[in-house]
Amino acid sequence: MDFDVVIVGAGPAGLSAAIRLMQKAQENEQELMVCVVEKGSEVGAHILSGAVFEPKALDELIPDWKEKGAPLNTKVSHDEIYYLRGESASTKIPGFSFPKTMHNDGNYIVSMGNVCRWLAEQAEAMGVEIFPGFPASKILYDEQDNVVGIQTGDMGLNEAGEQKDSFMPGMELRAKYTIFAEGCRGHLGKELINKYQLDADKSPQHYGLGFKEIWDVPAEQHQEGLVVHSAGWPLTGELSGGGYLYHAEGNQVVCGLIIDLNYTNPNVSPFEEFQRMKHHPIFAKHLTGAKRIAYGARAIAKGGLNSLPKMSMPGGFLVGCNAGTLNYAKIKGNHAAMKSAMITAEVIADALKAGDEGQSDLTQLQDKFEQSWLYDELKSSRNFGPVMHKLGVFLGGAYNTLDQNWFGGKLPFNFTDNTPDHANMKLAGECSKPDYSKPDGKLSFDRLSSVFLSNTNHEEDQPVHLKLADSSIPLANLEKYDEPAQRYCPAGVYEFVKSESGENQFQINSQNCVHCKTCDIKDPAQNITWVTPEGGGGPNYPNM
Repeated sequence: MDFDVVIVGAGPAGLSAAIRLMQKAQENEQELMVCVVEKGSEVGAHILSGAVFEPKALDELIPDWKEKGAPLNTKVSHDEIYYLRGESASTKIPGFSFPKTMHNDGNYIVSMGNVCRWLAEQAEAMGVEIFPGFPASKILYDEQDNVVGIQTGDMGLNEAGEQKDSFMPGMELRAKYTIFAEGCRGHLGKELINKYQLDADKSPQHYGLGFKEIWDVPAEQHQEGLVVHSAGWPLTGELSGGGYLYHAEGNQVVCGLIIDLNYTNPNVSPFEEFQRMKHHPIFAKHLTGAKRIAYGARAIAKGGLNSLPKMSMPGGFLVGCNAGTLNYAKIKGNHAAMKSAMITAEVIADALKAGDEGQSDLTQLQDKFEQSWLYDELKSSRNFGPVMHKLGVFLGGAYNTLDQNWFGGKLPFNFTDNTPDHANMKLAGECSKPDYSKPDGKLSFDRLSSVFLSNTNHEEDQPVHLKLADSSIPLANLEKYDEPAQRYCPAGVYEFVKSESGENQFQINSQNCVHCKTCDIKDPAQNITWVTPEGGGGPNYPNM
Protein backbone atom coordinates (compact mmCIF):
# COMPACT_ATOMS: atom_id res chain seq x y z
CA MET A 1 0.00 0.00 0.00
CA ASP A 2 1.33 3.41 -0.99
CA PHE A 3 0.84 6.65 0.95
CA ASP A 4 2.34 10.10 0.98
CA VAL A 5 3.11 9.82 4.70
CA VAL A 6 3.07 6.83 7.03
CA ILE A 7 3.12 7.53 10.77
CA VAL A 8 4.18 4.92 13.32
CA GLY A 9 2.30 5.35 16.59
CA ALA A 10 -1.11 6.85 17.44
CA GLY A 11 0.05 8.78 20.49
CA PRO A 12 -0.10 12.55 20.93
CA ALA A 13 2.84 13.07 18.54
CA GLY A 14 1.70 10.76 15.77
CA LEU A 15 -1.88 12.01 15.78
CA SER A 16 -0.81 15.67 15.93
CA ALA A 17 1.42 15.07 12.91
CA ALA A 18 -1.47 13.49 11.02
CA ILE A 19 -3.86 16.34 11.81
CA ARG A 20 -1.32 19.03 10.94
CA LEU A 21 -0.52 17.30 7.63
CA MET A 22 -4.18 17.36 6.66
CA GLN A 23 -4.55 20.99 7.76
CA LYS A 24 -1.54 21.96 5.62
CA ALA A 25 -2.95 19.99 2.70
CA GLN A 26 -6.12 22.06 2.89
CA GLU A 27 -4.11 25.30 3.12
CA ASN A 28 -1.90 24.27 0.19
CA GLU A 29 -4.82 22.91 -1.85
CA GLN A 30 -3.10 19.56 -2.15
CA GLU A 31 -4.26 16.01 -1.58
CA LEU A 32 -2.32 13.88 0.88
CA MET A 33 -2.79 10.23 1.75
CA VAL A 34 -1.80 9.77 5.40
CA CYS A 35 -1.81 6.53 7.36
CA VAL A 36 -1.20 5.88 11.08
CA VAL A 37 -0.34 2.40 12.37
CA GLU A 38 -0.74 1.65 16.07
CA LYS A 39 0.45 -1.49 17.87
CA GLY A 40 -2.21 -1.28 20.60
CA SER A 41 -5.55 -3.02 20.22
CA GLU A 42 -7.15 0.42 19.96
CA VAL A 43 -5.98 4.01 20.02
CA GLY A 44 -5.08 4.82 23.64
CA ALA A 45 -4.60 1.20 24.75
CA HIS A 46 -0.85 1.69 25.23
CA ILE A 47 -0.89 5.33 26.33
CA LEU A 48 0.30 5.98 29.87
CA SER A 49 1.05 9.47 31.16
CA GLY A 50 0.59 11.26 34.51
CA ALA A 51 -0.82 13.55 33.21
CA VAL A 52 -0.89 17.23 33.95
CA PHE A 53 -1.33 18.57 30.43
CA GLU A 54 -0.17 21.95 29.16
CA PRO A 55 -2.54 22.90 26.31
CA LYS A 56 -0.12 25.22 24.47
CA ALA A 57 0.40 22.96 21.45
CA LEU A 58 -3.26 21.90 21.36
CA ASP A 59 -4.27 25.59 21.28
CA GLU A 60 -2.21 25.93 18.09
CA LEU A 61 -3.32 22.65 16.52
CA ILE A 62 -7.07 22.84 17.21
CA PRO A 63 -7.90 26.30 18.62
CA ASP A 64 -11.58 25.40 19.13
CA TRP A 65 -10.84 22.19 21.05
CA LYS A 66 -13.27 23.12 23.82
CA GLU A 67 -16.17 23.44 21.38
CA LYS A 68 -15.15 20.14 19.77
CA GLY A 69 -15.36 18.30 23.07
CA ALA A 70 -11.72 17.59 23.88
CA PRO A 71 -11.56 15.67 27.20
CA LEU A 72 -9.79 18.41 29.14
CA ASN A 73 -12.28 18.76 31.96
CA THR A 74 -10.29 19.24 35.17
CA LYS A 75 -8.28 22.42 35.48
CA VAL A 76 -5.49 22.41 38.05
CA SER A 77 -6.77 24.25 41.13
CA HIS A 78 -3.55 24.38 43.14
CA ASP A 79 -0.12 22.80 43.53
CA GLU A 80 1.44 21.24 46.61
CA ILE A 81 5.08 20.11 46.70
CA TYR A 82 6.60 18.21 49.63
CA TYR A 83 10.05 17.07 50.57
CA LEU A 84 9.60 13.71 52.31
CA ARG A 85 12.23 13.44 55.06
CA GLY A 86 11.45 9.84 56.00
CA GLU A 87 8.68 7.30 56.35
CA SER A 88 6.34 9.78 58.03
CA ALA A 89 8.08 13.18 58.16
CA SER A 90 7.65 15.83 55.46
CA THR A 91 8.16 19.51 54.75
CA LYS A 92 5.83 21.49 52.51
CA ILE A 93 7.83 23.58 50.04
CA PRO A 94 6.54 27.16 49.55
CA GLY A 95 5.76 28.04 45.96
CA PHE A 96 8.45 30.67 45.56
CA SER A 97 11.24 28.24 46.46
CA PHE A 98 10.75 25.59 43.77
CA PRO A 99 11.29 26.04 40.02
CA LYS A 100 8.50 27.93 38.32
CA THR A 101 8.50 25.27 35.61
CA MET A 102 6.68 23.06 38.12
CA HIS A 103 3.82 25.52 38.61
CA ASN A 104 0.68 24.33 36.83
CA ASP A 105 -1.55 27.39 36.47
CA GLY A 106 -3.68 26.97 33.35
CA ASN A 107 -2.92 23.26 32.98
CA TYR A 108 -5.33 20.33 33.07
CA ILE A 109 -5.40 16.90 34.74
CA VAL A 110 -6.24 14.51 31.91
CA SER A 111 -6.21 10.94 30.72
CA MET A 112 -3.87 11.06 27.71
CA GLY A 113 -5.40 7.81 26.52
CA ASN A 114 -8.73 9.59 26.20
CA VAL A 115 -7.10 12.69 24.69
CA CYS A 116 -5.54 10.44 22.04
CA ARG A 117 -8.88 8.78 21.31
CA TRP A 118 -10.33 12.24 20.74
CA LEU A 119 -7.39 13.29 18.54
CA ALA A 120 -7.90 10.13 16.50
CA GLU A 121 -11.53 11.12 15.89
CA GLN A 122 -10.38 14.53 14.64
CA ALA A 123 -7.78 12.95 12.38
CA GLU A 124 -10.17 10.40 10.88
CA ALA A 125 -12.73 13.13 10.20
CA MET A 126 -10.07 14.82 8.06
CA GLY A 127 -9.37 11.68 6.03
CA VAL A 128 -6.49 10.07 7.94
CA GLU A 129 -6.49 6.26 7.89
CA ILE A 130 -5.71 4.73 11.32
CA PHE A 131 -4.91 1.04 11.72
CA PRO A 132 -4.87 -0.10 15.38
CA GLY A 133 -3.55 -3.57 16.13
CA PHE A 134 -0.88 -3.35 13.43
CA PRO A 135 2.61 -2.87 14.88
CA ALA A 136 5.36 -1.58 12.63
CA SER A 137 7.93 -4.33 13.00
CA LYS A 138 10.44 -3.50 10.27
CA ILE A 139 11.77 -0.44 8.44
CA LEU A 140 11.87 -0.57 4.65
CA TYR A 141 14.92 0.92 2.91
CA ASP A 142 15.79 1.37 -0.75
CA GLU A 143 19.14 0.69 -2.40
CA GLN A 144 20.45 4.07 -1.28
CA ASP A 145 19.51 3.36 2.36
CA ASN A 146 16.66 5.85 2.29
CA VAL A 147 13.62 5.09 4.45
CA VAL A 148 10.73 4.15 2.16
CA GLY A 149 8.16 2.92 4.69
CA ILE A 150 7.51 0.13 7.17
CA GLN A 151 6.32 -3.44 7.29
CA THR A 152 3.72 -4.50 9.81
CA GLY A 153 4.32 -7.67 11.79
CA ASP A 154 3.31 -11.13 10.70
CA MET A 155 0.42 -12.54 12.71
CA GLY A 156 -0.28 -16.17 13.50
CA LEU A 157 3.24 -17.45 14.18
CA ASN A 158 3.92 -19.94 16.97
CA GLU A 159 6.73 -19.66 19.51
CA ALA A 160 9.16 -21.37 17.11
CA GLY A 161 8.31 -18.85 14.38
CA GLU A 162 6.31 -21.36 12.33
CA GLN A 163 3.03 -20.47 10.64
CA LYS A 164 -0.18 -21.46 12.42
CA ASP A 165 -3.55 -21.91 10.72
CA SER A 166 -4.31 -18.29 11.59
CA PHE A 167 -1.17 -16.96 9.84
CA MET A 168 -1.47 -13.57 8.15
CA PRO A 169 1.63 -11.98 6.64
CA GLY A 170 2.57 -8.39 7.42
CA MET A 171 1.88 -5.60 4.94
CA GLU A 172 4.35 -3.24 3.35
CA LEU A 173 3.23 0.36 3.79
CA ARG A 174 5.36 2.50 1.52
CA ALA A 175 5.55 6.29 1.74
CA LYS A 176 7.37 9.34 0.49
CA TYR A 177 8.04 10.12 4.14
CA THR A 178 7.71 8.06 7.32
CA ILE A 179 7.30 9.64 10.76
CA PHE A 180 8.36 7.52 13.73
CA ALA A 181 6.28 8.50 16.76
CA GLU A 182 6.67 5.32 18.81
CA GLY A 183 7.14 6.98 22.19
CA CYS A 184 10.11 6.56 24.50
CA ARG A 185 12.75 4.02 23.34
CA GLY A 186 10.89 3.02 20.21
CA HIS A 187 12.61 -0.03 18.75
CA LEU A 188 12.56 1.36 15.20
CA GLY A 189 13.73 4.74 16.43
CA LYS A 190 16.60 3.00 18.20
CA GLU A 191 17.56 1.33 14.91
CA LEU A 192 17.44 4.62 13.01
CA ILE A 193 19.56 6.46 15.58
CA ASN A 194 22.22 3.78 15.31
CA LYS A 195 22.05 3.41 11.51
CA TYR A 196 22.32 7.12 10.71
CA GLN A 197 24.37 8.06 13.82
CA LEU A 198 21.75 10.65 14.67
CA ASP A 199 23.11 11.04 18.22
CA ALA A 200 26.71 11.77 17.22
CA ASP A 201 28.30 14.33 19.58
CA LYS A 202 25.27 14.19 21.89
CA SER A 203 25.03 13.07 25.50
CA PRO A 204 23.47 9.61 25.83
CA GLN A 205 19.74 9.62 26.37
CA HIS A 206 18.72 9.35 30.03
CA TYR A 207 15.56 7.73 31.28
CA GLY A 208 13.17 7.40 34.17
CA LEU A 209 10.65 4.66 34.91
CA GLY A 210 7.21 6.01 35.64
CA PHE A 211 4.53 4.11 37.55
CA LYS A 212 0.87 5.05 37.60
CA GLU A 213 -2.22 3.82 39.41
CA ILE A 214 -5.82 5.04 39.28
CA TRP A 215 -7.89 4.94 42.47
CA ASP A 216 -11.59 5.47 43.11
CA VAL A 217 -11.79 7.56 46.28
CA PRO A 218 -14.70 8.42 48.58
CA ALA A 219 -16.38 11.66 47.56
CA GLU A 220 -15.50 13.33 50.87
CA GLN A 221 -11.78 12.73 50.18
CA HIS A 222 -11.86 14.09 46.64
CA GLN A 223 -10.40 17.53 45.89
CA GLU A 224 -10.81 17.91 42.14
CA GLY A 225 -7.90 19.81 40.57
CA LEU A 226 -5.37 19.25 43.37
CA VAL A 227 -1.83 18.44 42.16
CA VAL A 228 0.69 16.98 44.63
CA HIS A 229 4.38 16.33 43.89
CA SER A 230 7.06 14.98 46.20
CA ALA A 231 10.84 14.59 46.34
CA GLY A 232 12.97 12.70 48.82
CA TRP A 233 11.90 9.49 50.57
CA PRO A 234 11.73 6.69 49.57
CA LEU A 235 14.28 7.73 46.92
CA THR A 236 17.19 8.42 49.28
CA GLY A 237 20.95 8.24 48.77
CA GLU A 238 21.80 7.84 45.10
CA LEU A 239 18.17 7.25 44.06
CA SER A 240 16.45 10.24 42.47
CA GLY A 241 13.05 11.03 41.06
CA GLY A 242 9.78 11.93 42.69
CA GLY A 243 6.17 11.07 43.43
CA TYR A 244 2.91 12.56 42.20
CA LEU A 245 -0.78 12.44 43.02
CA TYR A 246 -3.49 14.20 41.04
CA HIS A 247 -7.19 14.55 41.83
CA ALA A 248 -8.91 13.98 38.48
CA GLU A 249 -12.58 14.09 37.58
CA GLY A 250 -15.16 11.54 38.68
CA ASN A 251 -13.88 11.00 42.24
CA GLN A 252 -10.66 9.51 40.91
CA VAL A 253 -7.08 10.03 42.04
CA VAL A 254 -4.01 9.10 40.02
CA CYS A 255 -0.87 8.27 41.95
CA GLY A 256 2.61 7.42 40.75
CA LEU A 257 6.37 7.54 41.11
CA ILE A 258 9.13 8.36 38.62
CA ILE A 259 12.50 6.83 39.46
CA ASP A 260 15.57 7.83 37.45
CA LEU A 261 17.19 4.83 35.79
CA ASN A 262 20.75 6.01 36.47
CA TYR A 263 20.71 4.27 39.88
CA THR A 264 23.70 2.08 40.76
CA ASN A 265 22.39 -0.49 43.24
CA PRO A 266 21.18 -3.64 41.39
CA ASN A 267 19.28 -4.74 44.51
CA VAL A 268 16.83 -1.83 44.16
CA SER A 269 13.31 -2.62 43.02
CA PRO A 270 11.59 0.45 41.53
CA PHE A 271 8.21 -1.28 41.90
CA GLU A 272 8.76 -1.83 45.64
CA GLU A 273 9.90 1.77 46.08
CA PHE A 274 6.58 2.89 44.61
CA GLN A 275 4.65 0.60 46.94
CA ARG A 276 6.56 2.01 49.94
CA MET A 277 5.86 5.58 48.91
CA LYS A 278 2.10 5.17 49.14
CA HIS A 279 2.37 4.44 52.88
CA HIS A 280 3.75 7.92 53.58
CA PRO A 281 1.04 10.05 55.26
CA ILE A 282 1.21 12.64 52.45
CA PHE A 283 -0.07 9.97 50.03
CA ALA A 284 -1.88 7.61 52.40
CA LYS A 285 -4.37 10.27 53.50
CA HIS A 286 -5.64 10.48 49.93
CA LEU A 287 -5.71 6.71 49.29
CA THR A 288 -6.91 5.18 52.58
CA GLY A 289 -10.39 3.77 52.10
CA ALA A 290 -10.08 4.04 48.31
CA LYS A 291 -10.00 1.26 45.70
CA ARG A 292 -7.19 0.76 43.20
CA ILE A 293 -8.64 0.10 39.72
CA ALA A 294 -5.72 0.45 37.26
CA TYR A 295 -1.95 0.01 37.14
CA GLY A 296 0.74 0.57 34.53
CA ALA A 297 4.35 1.60 33.95
CA ARG A 298 6.29 3.27 31.16
CA ALA A 299 9.81 4.58 30.64
CA ILE A 300 10.26 8.29 29.93
CA ALA A 301 13.13 9.94 28.03
CA LYS A 302 14.46 12.83 30.11
CA GLY A 303 17.83 13.74 28.59
CA GLY A 304 16.42 16.90 27.05
CA LEU A 305 18.29 19.09 24.58
CA ASN A 306 21.71 17.64 25.46
CA SER A 307 20.54 14.19 24.32
CA LEU A 308 18.27 15.18 21.44
CA PRO A 309 19.35 13.41 18.24
CA LYS A 310 19.13 14.80 14.73
CA MET A 311 15.44 14.32 13.97
CA SER A 312 15.55 14.00 10.17
CA MET A 313 17.09 11.37 7.92
CA PRO A 314 16.60 10.40 4.26
CA GLY A 315 12.91 9.63 4.03
CA GLY A 316 12.18 9.65 7.74
CA PHE A 317 11.73 11.63 10.94
CA LEU A 318 11.82 11.06 14.69
CA VAL A 319 9.26 13.02 16.69
CA GLY A 320 8.13 13.33 20.29
CA CYS A 321 9.44 11.01 22.96
CA ASN A 322 10.96 8.74 20.29
CA ALA A 323 13.44 11.59 19.84
CA GLY A 324 13.34 12.69 23.49
CA THR A 325 11.59 16.07 23.42
CA LEU A 326 10.19 15.80 26.98
CA ASN A 327 10.88 18.83 29.18
CA TYR A 328 12.09 17.30 32.44
CA ALA A 329 12.07 20.66 34.21
CA LYS A 330 8.29 20.59 33.81
CA ILE A 331 7.99 16.79 34.07
CA LYS A 332 5.88 17.13 30.91
CA GLY A 333 6.28 15.67 27.46
CA ASN A 334 2.87 15.66 25.78
CA HIS A 335 2.81 19.29 24.65
CA ALA A 336 6.43 18.98 23.49
CA ALA A 337 5.73 15.76 21.56
CA MET A 338 2.78 17.39 19.84
CA LYS A 339 4.73 20.50 18.87
CA SER A 340 7.71 18.56 17.49
CA ALA A 341 5.31 16.52 15.36
CA MET A 342 3.47 19.61 14.14
CA ILE A 343 6.74 21.22 13.04
CA THR A 344 7.71 18.03 11.20
CA ALA A 345 4.32 17.83 9.47
CA GLU A 346 4.66 21.42 8.25
CA VAL A 347 8.12 20.75 6.81
CA ILE A 348 6.90 17.62 4.97
CA ALA A 349 3.74 19.27 3.59
CA ASP A 350 5.65 22.30 2.32
CA ALA A 351 8.31 20.11 0.71
CA LEU A 352 5.71 17.99 -1.08
CA LYS A 353 3.87 21.13 -2.20
CA ALA A 354 7.13 22.40 -3.70
CA GLY A 355 7.48 19.24 -5.78
CA ASP A 356 9.65 17.09 -3.55
CA GLU A 357 9.23 13.45 -4.58
CA GLY A 358 10.17 11.98 -1.22
CA GLN A 359 13.07 10.19 0.47
CA SER A 360 14.99 13.44 0.94
CA ASP A 361 16.72 14.44 4.19
CA LEU A 362 14.68 17.54 4.99
CA THR A 363 17.33 19.20 7.14
CA GLN A 364 15.32 22.44 7.15
CA LEU A 365 13.47 20.79 10.04
CA GLN A 366 16.34 21.73 12.36
CA ASP A 367 16.06 25.43 11.45
CA LYS A 368 12.30 25.42 11.93
CA PHE A 369 12.68 23.60 15.25
CA GLU A 370 15.25 26.13 16.49
CA GLN A 371 12.86 28.98 15.65
CA SER A 372 10.09 27.46 17.79
CA TRP A 373 9.05 27.94 21.40
CA LEU A 374 9.78 24.26 21.94
CA TYR A 375 13.48 24.78 21.27
CA ASP A 376 13.54 27.78 23.62
CA GLU A 377 11.83 25.71 26.29
CA LEU A 378 14.26 22.79 25.97
CA LYS A 379 17.29 25.07 25.82
CA SER A 380 16.31 26.89 29.01
CA SER A 381 15.89 23.56 30.82
CA ARG A 382 18.94 21.79 29.36
CA ASN A 383 20.78 21.71 32.71
CA PHE A 384 17.87 20.55 34.87
CA GLY A 385 18.52 16.81 34.78
CA PRO A 386 22.35 16.84 34.63
CA VAL A 387 22.53 19.20 37.61
CA MET A 388 20.37 16.88 39.70
CA HIS A 389 22.56 13.93 38.69
CA LYS A 390 25.79 15.74 39.54
CA LEU A 391 24.83 17.85 42.58
CA GLY A 392 22.01 15.84 44.14
CA VAL A 393 18.54 16.83 45.31
CA PHE A 394 19.46 19.78 47.55
CA LEU A 395 22.23 21.56 45.65
CA GLY A 396 20.78 20.57 42.30
CA GLY A 397 17.34 21.76 43.34
CA ALA A 398 18.74 25.06 44.59
CA TYR A 399 20.62 25.62 41.33
CA ASN A 400 17.55 24.82 39.24
CA THR A 401 15.33 27.14 41.27
CA LEU A 402 17.85 29.96 40.87
CA ASP A 403 18.36 29.27 37.17
CA GLN A 404 14.65 28.94 36.29
CA ASN A 405 13.11 31.56 38.59
CA TRP A 406 15.70 34.31 38.42
CA PHE A 407 17.55 33.80 35.15
CA GLY A 408 14.94 32.07 32.98
CA GLY A 409 17.26 29.16 32.31
CA LYS A 410 19.96 31.43 30.90
CA LEU A 411 22.79 30.99 33.39
CA PRO A 412 25.97 30.64 31.28
CA PHE A 413 26.78 27.08 32.36
CA ASN A 414 26.36 23.79 30.55
CA PHE A 415 26.13 20.65 32.65
CA THR A 416 26.23 17.27 30.97
CA ASP A 417 25.93 13.65 32.05
CA ASN A 418 27.74 11.46 29.54
CA THR A 419 27.40 8.13 31.37
CA PRO A 420 24.59 5.93 29.98
CA ASP A 421 22.11 4.82 32.63
CA HIS A 422 22.93 1.13 32.18
CA ALA A 423 26.66 1.74 32.75
CA ASN A 424 26.16 2.89 36.34
CA MET A 425 25.37 -0.53 37.78
CA LYS A 426 27.64 -1.71 40.62
CA LEU A 427 28.18 -5.30 41.68
CA ALA A 428 25.43 -6.68 43.91
CA GLY A 429 27.88 -7.67 46.63
CA GLU A 430 29.10 -4.07 46.93
CA CYS A 431 25.62 -2.71 47.60
CA SER A 432 23.10 -2.86 50.41
CA LYS A 433 19.85 -4.79 50.10
CA PRO A 434 16.75 -2.70 50.76
CA ASP A 435 14.28 -4.18 53.21
CA TYR A 436 10.94 -4.20 51.42
CA SER A 437 7.86 -5.02 53.48
CA LYS A 438 5.19 -7.38 52.28
CA PRO A 439 2.25 -5.60 50.62
CA ASP A 440 -0.76 -5.01 52.83
CA GLY A 441 -3.33 -5.32 50.03
CA LYS A 442 -4.75 -1.91 50.92
CA LEU A 443 -2.12 0.63 49.87
CA SER A 444 0.62 -1.66 48.57
CA PHE A 445 0.33 -4.68 46.31
CA ASP A 446 2.37 -7.35 44.54
CA ARG A 447 3.43 -7.32 40.89
CA LEU A 448 1.08 -9.96 39.54
CA SER A 449 -2.10 -8.44 40.97
CA SER A 450 -0.88 -5.11 39.58
CA VAL A 451 -0.25 -6.48 36.09
CA PHE A 452 -3.76 -7.98 36.20
CA LEU A 453 -5.15 -4.43 36.50
CA SER A 454 -3.25 -3.37 33.37
CA ASN A 455 -5.39 -5.77 31.30
CA THR A 456 -2.21 -7.05 29.67
CA ASN A 457 -2.63 -9.90 27.24
CA HIS A 458 -0.40 -11.55 24.66
CA GLU A 459 -1.13 -14.64 22.63
CA GLU A 460 0.98 -17.17 24.54
CA ASP A 461 1.98 -19.27 21.53
CA GLN A 462 3.86 -16.57 19.64
CA PRO A 463 7.56 -15.66 19.28
CA VAL A 464 8.99 -14.06 22.41
CA HIS A 465 9.32 -10.33 21.73
CA LEU A 466 12.13 -9.81 24.28
CA LYS A 467 15.24 -10.88 22.41
CA LEU A 468 18.53 -11.92 24.04
CA ALA A 469 21.66 -11.26 21.99
CA ASP A 470 23.49 -13.86 24.11
CA SER A 471 21.52 -16.37 26.15
CA SER A 472 24.45 -16.92 28.54
CA ILE A 473 24.58 -13.32 29.75
CA PRO A 474 21.68 -13.56 32.25
CA LEU A 475 23.70 -16.20 34.16
CA ALA A 476 26.70 -13.84 34.15
CA ASN A 477 24.39 -11.06 35.34
CA LEU A 478 23.16 -13.37 38.10
CA GLU A 479 26.69 -13.82 39.38
CA LYS A 480 27.64 -10.14 39.14
CA TYR A 481 24.40 -8.27 39.78
CA ASP A 482 21.98 -10.94 41.06
CA GLU A 483 20.32 -10.36 37.65
CA PRO A 484 18.63 -6.97 38.20
CA ALA A 485 15.98 -7.70 35.54
CA GLN A 486 14.19 -9.63 38.28
CA ARG A 487 13.70 -6.31 40.10
CA TYR A 488 13.74 -3.44 37.60
CA CYS A 489 10.96 -4.99 35.49
CA PRO A 490 7.63 -3.64 36.81
CA ALA A 491 5.68 -6.62 35.52
CA GLY A 492 7.53 -9.74 36.71
CA VAL A 493 8.63 -10.71 33.20
CA TYR A 494 12.07 -12.00 34.18
CA GLU A 495 12.87 -14.69 36.74
CA PHE A 496 15.19 -17.61 37.40
CA VAL A 497 13.70 -21.06 37.84
CA LYS A 498 15.39 -24.34 38.73
CA SER A 499 15.71 -27.00 36.04
CA GLU A 500 15.18 -30.69 36.82
CA SER A 501 18.93 -30.98 37.40
CA GLY A 502 18.84 -28.06 39.86
CA GLU A 503 20.51 -25.52 37.56
CA ASN A 504 19.37 -21.92 37.24
CA GLN A 505 17.42 -21.21 34.08
CA PHE A 506 16.48 -17.70 32.93
CA GLN A 507 12.77 -17.52 32.18
CA ILE A 508 11.06 -14.75 30.21
CA ASN A 509 7.33 -14.45 30.99
CA SER A 510 6.72 -12.25 27.96
CA GLN A 511 2.95 -12.49 28.28
CA ASN A 512 3.25 -10.19 31.35
CA CYS A 513 5.07 -7.41 29.46
CA VAL A 514 3.48 -3.96 29.76
CA HIS A 515 5.78 -2.51 27.07
CA CYS A 516 7.58 -0.13 29.43
CA LYS A 517 10.98 -0.73 27.70
CA THR A 518 12.94 -0.64 30.99
CA CYS A 519 14.75 -3.91 30.20
CA ASP A 520 15.94 -2.52 26.87
CA ILE A 521 17.33 0.50 28.73
CA LYS A 522 18.69 -0.77 32.05
CA ASP A 523 20.22 -4.17 31.30
CA PRO A 524 23.90 -3.66 32.26
CA ALA A 525 25.12 -5.76 29.30
CA GLN A 526 22.62 -4.22 26.83
CA ASN A 527 21.69 -7.79 25.98
CA ILE A 528 17.89 -7.40 25.85
CA THR A 529 16.15 -5.90 22.83
CA TRP A 530 12.43 -5.19 22.91
CA VAL A 531 10.65 -5.75 19.59
CA THR A 532 6.98 -5.62 18.70
CA PRO A 533 4.84 -8.63 19.64
CA GLU A 534 1.84 -9.78 17.64
CA GLY A 535 -0.58 -6.99 16.86
CA GLY A 536 -2.83 -5.85 19.69
CA GLY A 537 -0.71 -7.53 22.37
CA GLY A 538 0.27 -5.76 25.57
CA PRO A 539 -1.65 -3.65 28.05
CA ASN A 540 -5.17 -2.43 27.40
CA TYR A 541 -5.34 0.74 29.44
CA PRO A 542 -8.89 2.15 29.56
CA ASN A 543 -8.07 5.74 30.54
CA MET A 544 -4.40 6.10 31.52
